[in-house]
Amino acid sequence: MSKSQASIPHSGNIEQAELPNGIKILVYENPAVQSVNVMGSLHGGSIYEASEQSGLASIVAGASMTGTGNRDFDAIHGALEDIGAALNFSGHKHKVGFSGKALAEDLSTLVDVANDVLRNPVFPAEHVERLRGERLTWLQYSQFDTRYRASKAMREALYPEDHPYHYGTYGNEESIAGISVDDLRAFHSRQYGPAGMILVIVGAVKSDEALALVGDAFGDWRQESPSAAQCVDAPAAQAAGGRRTVFVPGKTQSDISMGIIGPSRKADDFLAAQLANSVLGVFGMMGRIGKSVREEKGLAYYAYSSVGGGHGPEPWSVSAGVNPENVDLAIESILAEIERLSTELATEGDLADNQSYFTGRMPLRLESNEGIASNIHSMESYGLGLDYLLNYEEMIGRITREDLLAAAQTYLSAEDMTIAVAGPE
Repeated sequence: MSKSQASIPHSGNIEQAELPNGIKILVYENPAVQSVNVMGSLHGGSIYEASEQSGLASIVAGASMTGTGNRDFDAIHGALEDIGAALNFSGHKHKVGFSGKALAEDLSTLVDVANDVLRNPVFPAEHVERLRGERLTWLQYSQFDTRYRASKAMREALYPEDHPYHYGTYGNEESIAGISVDDLRAFHSRQYGPAGMILVIVGAVKSDEALALVGDAFGDWRQESPSAAQCVDAPAAQAAGGRRTVFVPGKTQSDISMGIIGPSRKADDFLAAQLANSVLGVFGMMGRIGKSVREEKGLAYYAYSSVGGGHGPEPWSVSAGVNPENVDLAIESILAEIERLSTELATEGDLADNQSYFTGRMPLRLESNEGIASNIHSMESYGLGLDYLLNYEEMIGRITREDLLAAAQTYLSAEDMTIAVAGPE
């Protein structure tokens, strides 16, 4: 192992343990920085909520720190502010995530507050109503955001109503208005528990001390009827392309959102798809799409592509903001680049540039405790193996032009892209 590889988190320097209740703990010592970051997740995302209660999971996550059976709102935030620490919760499709930061000497306080918030929230009615009001205001404002409306229309067309990805994690005005405090408590009781929970600690701490601290705090957590983790499959019948139009009065720009179901993060060809996507709409000035649509033809204010790559069948998508008069030309140009990527080998230069870009940015993602914690959490959450970062450069180097073409042909199809346009009439 080279000197540079020795500094990369891997199975030889990440200490791990699993508590009898199912919590997986991973600790990476980084004494160079006198702080510590905590990052974790459990199975409490929006896929576990009923469609008529869309947004419930994210409200539960957002309201977690408003009060527990042991601390009210002021006590929770006062305990963190007194030591200059931070702790945040966020709801996603599959999981609820949490992250915190403190000085290493205050790790015990951070873990204690996180433990209390995870296990004992009471969801005070006044704070829930405040969050409800904020969410409703955001949803109402978003109705005039053409980028949001285009993305929402594309997602709803791509996934049928009986698929959990049809719905956004933030819910809608009707569902948010109908969610009660009892609904929050029932969801928490059903979904929040130790089974399948991941907790990562990175910073100036001793591994054995951090493992003991977490074990003492969380070791007695039990859940009477834990909910099994769910997998989400691609729809039985994908949307056969087509175009949806959303009129948003008073706007001078149109936004385009195009999508097709792409690979999950666990797919064997995910890295190849990610490199192909970088060629399409990321590298340099937004890849080939940016060069063609934005720079050469001047049709778009922005234009880029992205691969979701989560726990399930997320979209491989393209987004663009254009003058309403240029919508058709922009769509035509984007589809032409998708067709080229899925029918022609990328150039040697495209492959080399993107391989260099991917391997070059990896060290930057490991410059902070937060970045290290995020990468370790991803390795565990997606089952990539703790030597994933150690082998990353080699894996990227093995990808060929044929691999990029195969990934594009597996997932992309210019004819089958679902297209949504939001803008002025």
